[in-house]
Amino acid sequence: MNRNTENRILQACALIGSGTTSLAELSEAVGWSPAYLQKCFKQATGLSPAEYATQRRIGQFKHSLRQGADVTQAWVDSGYGSSSRVYENGAARLGMLPAAYRRGGAGITIHWTVTDSALGKALVAATERGICAVALADSEQALLAELQSEFPLAELNPVADGERVIAKAVSQVADSLSGKRTATTVELIGTAFQHKVWQVLMTIPKGQTRSYAELAEQLGMPKAARAVARACAGNRVAVLVPCHRVIRGDGSLGGYRWGLPLKDRILQQERACDNGA
Repeated sequence: MNRNTENRILQACALIGSGTTSLAELSEAVGWSPAYLQKCFKQATGLSPAEYATQRRIGQFKHSLRQGADVTQAWVDSGYGSSSRVYENGAARLGMLPAAYRRGGAGITIHWTVTDSALGKALVAATERGICAVALADSEQALLAELQSEFPLAELNPVADGERVIAKAVSQVADSLSGKRTATTVELIGTAFQHKVWQVLMTIPKGQTRSYAELAEQLGMPKAARAVARACAGNRVAVLVPCHRVIRGDGSLGGYRWGLPLKDRILQQERACDNGA
């Protein structure tokens, strides 16, 4: 990206930050056509101008809540036209209701258990909305430490893997970890961009891989390969959201939250299942 293009994108970002969100107004201000602005902006940031504006509002909303503002004041400060818009555009991306986010997740109950799987010990955690975490490690202590780090203020309720409150989730995860196809309900907590990446990840056929660059291209953001990699690293639901299927352009495995040996093992297992082994 040349300096002139970069400056115009920065100008558009500044205008969005000051409250200008109309694509027509933005394009006129930077001297580009709306279509060209849309294209360049998405290549540079991984988001359209409208999505960027939404993320800024959500960021301001979250910041206000963290600073102690009540929900009503927070949505006013962040530029939402009504409280309903907060729930339509904000709460879905927070992964929880605004009041719960303000408390850092306090008040949310997460049921969890550690079970033996085809890939070793697996922690399965679920809220009433679905599976919120699947982690893999050699020890139960390491698994619990990861869950506590991810959800420090939630109520963590340990249960046996056969208990009704989590038995279905454990069964779904066990099938996935053994390489079987299964339908699962997950509670994905992340930004709009992370959600986009995770949704595309779940369309990659079992046993196949895509490079970070290919995934960025599929998202219509060819210059966002690094942002895609960061979104993959932020995935906390192992195997169900298959970030193990994303590799580097040269064919090497790249990174993996739960370790490269495990990533390689999962891929080999998936390919063996597809070959009828």
